[in-house]
Amino acid sequence: MTDGPGRFASNEASPPPTARPIRSFVRRFGRITRAQQQALDDDWTRFGIDFVPVRADLDAIFGRRAPRVLEIGFGNGEQLLASALADPARDHLGIEVHRPGIGHLLLGAARAGVSNLRVIAHDAVEVLDAMIADGSLDEVRILFPDPWPKARHHKRRLVQPAFVATLAAKLAPGGRLHLATDWAPYAVEMLAAIDGCAALENEAGPGCYAPRPAWRILSRFERRGLGLGHAVFDLAARKRG
Repeated sequence: MTDGPGRFASNEASPPPTARPIRSFVRRFGRITRAQQQALDDDWTRFGIDFVPVRADLDAIFGRRAPRVLEIGFGNGEQLLASALADPARDHLGIEVHRPGIGHLLLGAARAGVSNLRVIAHDAVEVLDAMIADGSLDEVRILFPDPWPKARHHKRRLVQPAFVATLAAKLAPGGRLHLATDWAPYAVEMLAAIDGCAALENEAGPGCYAPRPAWRILSRFERRGLGLGHAVFDLAARKRG
């Protein structure tokens, strides 16, 4: 949560229980290192985009017109930074709510000197609805989202049919959606959501998962899943016409 440009508040005001929508995340105020906090203080104005409920002028923000990749829930930013460095022709935008992860990414981005990376620290659903224009994204990535394994929490899962339809609307024709998870029941739901979206075409064919893409690094989330013996599922789809 931002507290003015370049500053992060240490606490978040809580709305009345009746006004609180269902979230696909729990905002965790975990331990943040001194270096991560310093990066939040010093580098937010360089890499951060404050949430405001109006369409963002991404051409002005990035200082150019280029294809754009959005990663939702980037964790500590390993993949997002690696992609920005390896793919300088495209702009890379990340959405995340957890301050230590954002600080970790800003620290790495400042050290690397990247110019094609920006971050929004807010709920992804609200960002997409308010700030991202339809047809403006070249690619959307959601990698290892919280699986919410307990049945009573399944409603919190981010990748559901309505959200996939929203993502499809934000993609340009031919734009790509890539998902990955190490939770098999969630993978089944993701696959059904993709195959059930008329605007998207499953690149691997209906009912099929995609091969692991060369660009996807082995993140700590994936390493943890593999260490637990979980299979990893990739899904890829393109927007029709």
